[in-house]
Amino acid sequence: MRRADREFMGANQRMWDESVPLHVTSRFYDVAGFKKAGRLTLYPIEVRDVGTVRGKSLLHLQCHFGMDTLSWARLGAQVTGVDFSRPAITAARELADELGLSGRFVESNVYDLARHLRARFDVVYTGKGSLCWLPDLSRWARTIAHFLKPNGVFYLLEEHPIATVYDNEPVAKRLKFRYEYFGKQALRDESEDTYAAPDSKLQNALSFEWIHPVSDVLGSLIGAGLEVDSVKEYPYTFWRRFSFMHREDDGWWHLNSDDKMIPLMWSIRARKPA
Repeated sequence: MRRADREFMGANQRMWDESVPLHVTSRFYDVAGFKKAGRLTLYPIEVRDVGTVRGKSLLHLQCHFGMDTLSWARLGAQVTGVDFSRPAITAARELADELGLSGRFVESNVYDLARHLRARFDVVYTGKGSLCWLPDLSRWARTIAHFLKPNGVFYLLEEHPIATVYDNEPVAKRLKFRYEYFGKQALRDESEDTYAAPDSKLQNALSFEWIHPVSDVLGSLIGAGLEVDSVKEYPYTFWRRFSFMHREDDGWWHLNSDDKMIPLMWSIRARKPA
């Protein structure tokens, strides 16, 4: 990894380390609600697209503090969650122990994971706010291919990159271009709050993100030897990216009717050839 990328990811790790305790206690994540028997943080489309996981091994990359990982465990998967934040991994282990769910949690960034984990998996899962934190998609895709068993399935549900080029400051009232879709540079953010705790004042507020075009994501997976089964786009998403969005009864966040509709979320399902 380039030295600059390591510095960027170091800043991100410090930001996430500080954010984890705020997220664990936030209304956004509702950990108390998750502790109720059987509750899942996965969306029905994820469960449907991945398929039956009972008895299968599943690797969750960039798992944060493990709620999605443990949701897969509740569906019968043998789960392993990975995150570069030590507080996140600690919180995930504590949550698994409290719920009596079996799961392994590994502290590592995506790129170094092969040095910390030897297993192969039936399913590799990731998404919902993960890709923007990675500077190098080629190494990301090679990591996925490395950990998949032959015929294993990779699944991603993620914010659509086209949605990330628009201004999402609280004062924004309509869609307005702000960032370059094909830009390769790291986007610097010094916001002191975090999406799950908007009233927070982070000491380690500096972070960096990247916009990854659709072609780059798909190209990296194909380049790593995976076969893409399906790509889907959706005109709604899993969080309130723009202040002028509204949440409908389906649980998704939608643009208002007078805004031009754009893809806000997408999914990829791919397979490692036998």
